[in-house]
Amino acid sequence: MATRIDWQGVFPAVTTQFRGDFSLDRDATHRVVTALVADGVSGLIVGGTVGENCSLTHAEKREIMEIAKDAAGGRVPVIAGVAEFTTAFAVETAREARLAGVDGIMVMPALVYSAKPFETAAHFRGVATAVDLPMMVYNNPPIYRNDVTPDILASLADCETVVAFKESSGDTRRFVDLRNLAGDRFVLFAGLDDTVLESVVLGAEGWVSGLSNVFPKEGETLFRLAREGRIAEAMPLYEWFMPLLHLDARADLVQCIKACEHIAGRGSDRTRPPRLPLTPEERAEVEGLMRTALATRPALPDVGLGAAA
Repeated sequence: MATRIDWQGVFPAVTTQFRGDFSLDRDATHRVVTALVADGVSGLIVGGTVGENCSLTHAEKREIMEIAKDAAGGRVPVIAGVAEFTTAFAVETAREARLAGVDGIMVMPALVYSAKPFETAAHFRGVATAVDLPMMVYNNPPIYRNDVTPDILASLADCETVVAFKESSGDTRRFVDLRNLAGDRFVLFAGLDDTVLESVVLGAEGWVSGLSNVFPKEGETLFRLAREGRIAEAMPLYEWFMPLLHLDARADLVQCIKACEHIAGRGSDRTRPPRLPLTPEERAEVEGLMRTALATRPALPDVGLGAAA
């Protein structure tokens, strides 16, 4: 019997805010989280790829978990990213997440090492059996070089705490293949912004989103329209959003998303090295996309969206 959860809707992968000297800006990070919750998102991911997990110290990872829990105030679930080099390190971070009081963890494959399929499965199983927290398995082979295939995830069905799967390969057929293998055992999350509508049609119940940091109401509305089968209403919003959603598939997605966030007045565009600022040409491209998006921002259909209670 799997651990029961209620994870659905849009979970922005929250950015981590830094000061001019690249130290952690706790107050600014708290404001970012508070604003997202006020805009009605369904949940939060901290310490994911967009949150620059691998640029944070161990102590800072714990801090951003605590910041997010405080800002969310129990109104939405908070899930902490776990991205480490070894299974033992991942277990240590997951235990810190448990102590910080978050609602779950999102675990990436062991970083750097190109694992064999059985090793990938063993890494997730090692974390899942060591910590009593609901766990989302995160697949992003273009970035992390290890592919968590439907077969690998299905082999983890006996792990009670493995409850959800974030699919960022861009191959939406994976949702169908996984359902054929494991039925509705796992809660499926879209993980790549520019395939979200297709992912929802194929069974995704949630969306870990990058660009919903910038336009949270639009992201949540798009997701809810798709979940309700209101595709004709969703398509104009999806078409408006798509040029920005493509940024989530770039190698410099963190810089792009933070630049958009800064332009929208929602946060700083500062990233920690080795992530450096966008080149002038790249920055001009992102600014152009944002100008168009802001100038043509659509009226949103009613989906019952409001600030989280």
